[in-house]
Amino acid sequence: MFSVHSGYVYEFQNQDRNGKSLIRGDSSMESKVKVDAGICGFKTVIKASSEDGMNVELKVVSSCDTIKELTSRFKEKTPIDAYQELSPKKESIILEISRSVLVQKGCCEACVVPAAVCKAIQVVAGLALPQDVTLKISKQ
Repeated sequence: MFSVHSGYVYEFQNQDRNGKSLIRGDSSMESKVKVDAGICGFKTVIKASSEDGMNVELKVVSSCDTIKELTSRFKEKTPIDAYQELSPKKESIILEISRSVLVQKGCCEACVVPAAVCKAIQVVAGLALPQDVTLKISKQ
């Protein structure tokens, strides 16, 4: 497997010399992210799963109608290629879909749920460690 970043080519081997997988996500992983989106009061649970550490399936449950619409649009594109989501040459499919739906619905483009979906994808693919993210917002 090859990857090109900033003009450099990196070769990734999928197995060690004994045939054991070197891909961290190779043994059917799952990640889960719980989101309390803030002032809107909507809660969302995102579950990402991958059999091969690259192609990711999503399950998103939310009380928000806009997030439900996002979920149906994400399903049209699954499985999501986790490595392509991080590509510096092309916008994330998750963020591209989210931006168009949020603008169409008249919602805030700063909704944190799309970023949480991206993080769930990264974690299940072994591209990021699971760590909570905190935003503390106050008016000064």
